[in-house]
Amino acid sequence: MKGDRAQPQKDLTGHSSIEVIGAREHNLKDISVSIPRNQLVVITGISGSGKSSLAFDTIYAEGQRRYMESFSAYARSFIGNLERPDVDKINGLSPVISIEQKTTSRNPRSTVGTVTEIYDFMRLLFARAGEAYSYLSGKKMVRQTEDQILEGIFQHFRMKKLTLLAPLVRGRKGHYRELFVQIRKSGFTKVRVDGEVMEISAKMQVDRYKIHDIEVVIDRIVADEKDRYRIAQSVSRSLKEGKGVMMLLEENGTLHHFSKFLMDPTTGLSYDEPAPNLFSFNSPYGACPVCNGLGVIEEITEESVIPDKNLSILRGGILPLGEYRDIWIFKKVEAILKRYKLSLSTPIKDIPAEVIRILLYGDDVPVAVPSVKYPGTNWNTKFEGIIRFLEKMREDSSEGAKRWMEDFTISRMCPECNGARLKKESLHFKIDEKNIAELSRMDILQLKSWFDHLEDRLSAKQKTIAAEVLKEIRKRIRFLLDVGLDYLDLNRPLRTLSGGEAQRIRLATQIGTQLVGVLYILDEPSIGLHPRDNVKLIKALKDLRDLGNSVVVVEHDKEMMLESDYIVDVGPGAGRHGGRVVAAGPPAEFVRNSSVTSGYLNGTLRIPYDKKKREGSGNTIELHRASGNNLKQVDLSLPLGTFICVTGVSGSGKSTLIHETLFPILNKHLYNSRTEPLPYKSIKGLEHIDKVIEVDQSPIGRTPRSNPATYTGVFTDIRDLFAQMPEAKIRGYKPGRFSFNVKGGRCETCEGAGLRLIEMEFLPDVYVHCETCKGKRYNRETLEVRFKGKSIADVLDMTVEEAVVFFENQPRILRKIETLNDVGLGYISLGQHATTLSGGEAQRVKLATELSKRDTGKTLYILDEPTTGLHFQDIAHLLEVLQKLVDKGNTVLVIEHNLDVIKSADHLIDLGPEGGAKGGTLVASGTPEQVSRQQGSYTGKFLRTELRQS
Repeated sequence: MKGDRAQPQKDLTGHSSIEVIGAREHNLKDISVSIPRNQLVVITGISGSGKSSLAFDTIYAEGQRRYMESFSAYARSFIGNLERPDVDKINGLSPVISIEQKTTSRNPRSTVGTVTEIYDFMRLLFARAGEAYSYLSGKKMVRQTEDQILEGIFQHFRMKKLTLLAPLVRGRKGHYRELFVQIRKSGFTKVRVDGEVMEISAKMQVDRYKIHDIEVVIDRIVADEKDRYRIAQSVSRSLKEGKGVMMLLEENGTLHHFSKFLMDPTTGLSYDEPAPNLFSFNSPYGACPVCNGLGVIEEITEESVIPDKNLSILRGGILPLGEYRDIWIFKKVEAILKRYKLSLSTPIKDIPAEVIRILLYGDDVPVAVPSVKYPGTNWNTKFEGIIRFLEKMREDSSEGAKRWMEDFTISRMCPECNGARLKKESLHFKIDEKNIAELSRMDILQLKSWFDHLEDRLSAKQKTIAAEVLKEIRKRIRFLLDVGLDYLDLNRPLRTLSGGEAQRIRLATQIGTQLVGVLYILDEPSIGLHPRDNVKLIKALKDLRDLGNSVVVVEHDKEMMLESDYIVDVGPGAGRHGGRVVAAGPPAEFVRNSSVTSGYLNGTLRIPYDKKKREGSGNTIELHRASGNNLKQVDLSLPLGTFICVTGVSGSGKSTLIHETLFPILNKHLYNSRTEPLPYKSIKGLEHIDKVIEVDQSPIGRTPRSNPATYTGVFTDIRDLFAQMPEAKIRGYKPGRFSFNVKGGRCETCEGAGLRLIEMEFLPDVYVHCETCKGKRYNRETLEVRFKGKSIADVLDMTVEEAVVFFENQPRILRKIETLNDVGLGYISLGQHATTLSGGEAQRVKLATELSKRDTGKTLYILDEPTTGLHFQDIAHLLEVLQKLVDKGNTVLVIEHNLDVIKSADHLIDLGPEGGAKGGTLVASGTPEQVSRQQGSYTGKFLRTELRQS
């Protein structure tokens, strides 16, 4: 426990603390709080109590506003003014950097390597110290000076008759009449065309439709030392005419290649001088030409267009066409089938492969389609094929059409680069027999061991060049290891990381900048971390503090609180019941308080759990030999009708097993999904479930237009209710009038968003309230229609808790709102912008949406870390909801690190033992008590302590 850390001293700013006076942002009740500077401070409290309002919407927002104020009036005129947070005064505020979960890039080109800059330094290393190899012969490429070429001629071809050639055309079509004239004017009389030496004649030209190699004959020599001056002049002229490349032809026809650049002496293949962008998959100089540096290609295949060959074309067998309609394309298809004595009602499996090929890819034979306008005549038209048509449409059409086409598109690894993202020249530059793509595929731990003592495996020249670059790479690798991300690889796209992982990467980058005197504000960095890895994260935050920075963390993790220097507890309840500082102080003093959080820290309050475990329905789903990513032939058995928890250290293979193997198999079986699962051998027991629901942490929407009311579907019922009001009927308003997404009732200035986006060139984009509607989204006329004295905008501003009371006599609306309340979201407002919801809140909105639907008693729910962003009290609430689902006969499967959830499960599956390459095996399975006794299980070790304390 850290309570004994020295009291904060005044630093260079002259302040010993950050004083927030009179904060009223969102639900904060005019609070004043003093946060010690240069210390690790945890702001905690139950979900919705106002922690983020204090940390991000008050302290960070004011820091950002003051930064903008430092710009000139001219610069600010382009940016617009940021709204001042509702606070009287903040003293002692340093420059602020916020590290949130929601700022992850969705760009497939952003990877762990690019965002940490490790890949950028590796590009520099390979450009300056890499050794080039030929992709044709595999031999090392050589680069020679004029003197070296000259010495080589005297050394290897002494007294031999040689012809010096300068290549002008290599593997290109054309007649080259002008080139031959130019050569003749330069004083040369002979050329070698496609391997044959010939005199240049008047009006000479070659076949323009064939590929040619043309070299000019510079000189014919005997490699004799007495002719050294002449030979040196000829070599110099050959290199000049051949732009740095020349060839040597022996009498017997053997050809030798020489170059001032990198060249394969056997085949004559040459590479450009390497530059860092040659190794960048985001640059046209380095990216694979087939996949454009993405490593995967999107394809429309026969299987995705014709999923069920038992159907006929009439019944919708060709998915993009759907069922038969009286339209032009069906008439073309019918005409092609008629040519082969087939009809639209023929099952696709009975149509010959050649006819299917014509339907999908087209042919040049005109199709005779009977004319409706002129009976008895035919239109002769070519048919380009359904897949060709879709591909063309994908390149040129709107976003909506592109989204529609995603149903017929499958992703597969690029056949050219095999997922390496780079062109073949880039992949043939090596250091210690490894190319840059091979290093990018190693996990951080393997990468560290490869870079350790690399100097011992480099030449003296390489060692000198690489010294500084290696220092930077090793420093950044160490930071990633410090925050517990040793299982990631540099090639991992940023969009596939959890919020916690992305946040810890940004934290590692910030530690690397070595800034001093900065206020860092973090939003639950412990998300997705196994208790074992938490120690590393806490140490990284303390290192950031020890550099001379203030670190404020919004967090619920028990260990983090006890290891901090100071705790601020916001509460006592959520929403309107919160917004006050209920306790504050160093951990040693804090645990003696009477707040709810203190109760859970000192052990007087506990999350209840039933020691008696369910046996389940007796049925199981059994998955055999799963081997995707780092999984090592894992056999999984899921007892149905129970609460199952999948655990393991970060990177042990939990998401691979559940989200990328099990869920796609179930989705394919139940809903004919085309997402391919990762490799496995077999699965049994699918007949025991009839519905699968995956609830993940991806946002419910990426713009302020999405909110809990629209996502759960309750807003449709609310709009219908407002359309029934007498005032609405008199004015002729339909439900569409109360939508903020279509013209009519919405504010046209902000187009119903309530906010306007201000794009910041060097900071995250900022949303400000619309000046016309003041954030209400609707125009004045629409807001005049009221239900129980409230307009539609007032309803959207209500918290879920208030809405439950307000709509108590509207059963359709109430049922959906009550489920939001049941999962602990009573404090969020119905119209809260999706962009302001945390990952955990978005997940619980999705969970509530699914809970409001009728369950079948044979449903499998898959949840990914549902405790994200939850206080101890909220976790108890969530467990209650999940246990009720299981009591109805359903199966709940959660991936979780929280020990309170783990000990409440009926059945545990523990993967590990480590992350990355050292993970991917089943370490233990059984009840929590059985797993806690398992040797070699990290989860078991922490669970033993937890169960003893319970």
